Amino acid sequence: MKIFSANQLFLLAVTARVVSSSSDNDEQQQCNGVPPQVDMVKYLGATLDYEVADRICCHNHRYAETKGYLAQSQVALFDKLDPTEETIFYDVVCGLPLFIAPRGRSFAEFQEESLHHGWPSFRPEEMISENVILHDDGRMESVCLTHLGHNLPESGVDRYCIDLVCIAGSPLTVSEGNLTKQFPSLLMVDGKEENKEKESTESSEPGTASTSDTATATATTTTTDSVGSVSGIVTSDSLLEDPNKYVSSAEQNSGKVSHKKRNIIIGVVIGVMCLGIIISFLWYTNSSGTRKNNKNNTDNNSTHKDVENNDNDNDNDNDTSNEVEE
Repeated sequence: MKIFSANQLFLLAVTARVVSSSSDNDEQQQCNGVPPQVDMVKYLGATLDYEVADRICCHNHRYAETKGYLAQSQVALFDKLDPTEETIFYDVVCGLPLFIAPRGRSFAEFQEESLHHGWPSFRPEEMISENVILHDDGRMESVCLTHLGHNLPESGVDRYCIDLVCIAGSPLTVSEGNLTKQFPSLLMVDGKEENKEKESTESSEPGTASTSDTATATATTTTTDSVGSVSGIVTSDSLLEDPNKYVSSAEQNSGKVSHKKRNIIIGVVIGVMCLGIIISFLWYTNSSGTRKNNKNNTDNNSTHKDVENNDNDNDNDNDTSNEVEE
């Protein structure tokens, strides 16, 4: 039987981990493997960094662009926006609309909140909810798997802290069929919507689907198969027909937020408590040892004195004896 050394086993484990990670990335590759739009560097007349966009939006789930990037002199986002109109922000990779702002608040409030936090800051009513995925840990990405930012609630309401470079795109002038070919993750969204509709139909009237319902379902399936319809998302064309009619379905308080800070605080508290217990134990052990040593020393001193006293008594007895004999 072949025996592996520790180094060989370590290399095998690392290799397996790399292969596993590679497989996971292939299954859900960020941005569907498509790079950001080239013209994003001149978004609204500003000068954006393409390398930052590529790294943050398509090769990252954790980090963000530099705080205050939106206010840097070469960017100056709010100087480029029309304060009298809503602005639609598009995915920097696939061009789908992601946010429309300001909505439900003034331009000044939108600007103030964003500049205060250092990143474009959106609210639930401003999210194109069909096109954005809000994960349980608060991480946000588009249905094209473009990283966007994180949910950082404020005053009990979700607040989306978004990287400007990831929403500095332009709507793509391509058919839905070509869009789904280029971004396969969109078909997954459409599939989820179809499953929801199917489950809703079955639960409402189990076993009693009418002929018209069946025909409608067949027509929907045929349309999806033939032109790659992405009915589960909102395209730029459909939104631009009448933006005022769009109503976001995003929750005001989704509860989907990172608990990293809380976990760190809990960890620190537990660590301090454990350290306190250890220090107390060491102090108690040391004190007990000191007391024991002191007691032993006292006992030894008493014993030594008793021995000396006995020796003195013996000497006195010997002296007395000698005197009698004389």
